[in-house]
Amino acid sequence: MYVTTTNDLPGFRVTRHIGLVRGVTVRSRNAISDAIGGVQSMLGGRVGAYVKLAEAGRQEAYDELVKHAEAHGANAILAVRYDATEIMPGVTEVLCYGTGVIVEPA
Repeated sequence: MYVTTTNDLPGFRVTRHIGLVRGVTVRSRNAISDAIGGVQSMLGGRVGAYVKLAEAGRQEAYDELVKHAEAHGANAILAVRYDATEIMPGVTEVLCYGTGVIVEPA
């Protein structure tokens, strides 16, 4: 699966547009990460506990995006973007979306 944030894929031409494909996950913090994150935030700088949580959410959403695209017959995803929304305190939805296409070498 070719995945890019650009609107085209150099060296390939789009032969068919599948349309919008997406992956979504909803993640919540836990007591341990909150405790570690709280201590790290008091010290200032990078809050590694929350970075790990954010990256796990993005990876899950990305994996779901690829599955959705494959299920619809795409072999590439163009214009990939992420979005995140806090549903309630400590619970975040992470969305990864793009345009599913079929490409072939130019």
